[in-house]
Amino acid sequence: QVQLVESGGGLVQAGGSLRLSCVASGRTVSNNYVGWYRQVPGNQRELVAAINSGGGSINYADSVKGRFTISRNNVKNTVYLQMNSLKPEDTAVYYCSLRSGWDDYWGQGTQVTVSS
Repeated sequence: QVQLVESGGGLVQAGGSLRLSCVASGRTVSNNYVGWYRQVPGNQRELVAAINSGGGSINYADSVKGRFTISRNNVKNTVYLQMNSLKPEDTAVYYCSLRSGWDDYWGQGTQVTVSS
């Protein structure tokens, strides 16, 4: 059984920082595609950042380039999203995702709220 458990969300002022964590079980983050997505009510879920299975390719949404950093700790089987210079428009529920073969797995989400 695959489980992804996110943590680290919260309320922060504009310009502040947060670090989201996603602990995986049942699959390893080191050899699977892992990513962070976010969703605002009424909108589609959008990709924020992702690392491919080999780790050689990292993608960011244009809106977060230079501010957010995705990384993973293979020993802890955890994926992180470091978010700096946060803006009110970053407010959303953030989801961790892992793709293994044809299957996509999702965490329960963590709320990030950025006040102006």
